[in-house]
Amino acid sequence: KVIFDASPAAKGHVLILPKEHFDNIYELDDDTAAHVFKVAAKISKAYKKALDFDGLNIVQNNGEVAGQTVFHFHMHIIPRIKGDTVNVGWVPGTADNDTIASIVEKVTPYL
Repeated sequence: KVIFDASPAAKGHVLILPKEHFDNIYELDDDTAAHVFKVAAKISKAYKKALDFDGLNIVQNNGEVAGQTVFHFHMHIIPRIKGDTVNVGWVPGTADNDTIASIVEKVTPYL
């Protein structure tokens, strides 16, 4: 289902929630994940046609360290306008080839 955020970061901020309970993305089954993203795309396209904004963020947090405060999987759609005060950023770092290769080697068997 789609609901408006009770404490929105911006006008039009909505949440997409699956009906079935999943704490986070790690528990989400493939069909539900596909459905949630399909709904996100549909809402985003409707917002683009109907509302006056400059962009949008699609945000999904997993674990307290990542900012998850509600432990039922949900995805945020946050419309953005130039000069707003929404902060969904980070300071860009660097990635070296050895680190990337190590991550690929560790993750590949689980894909």
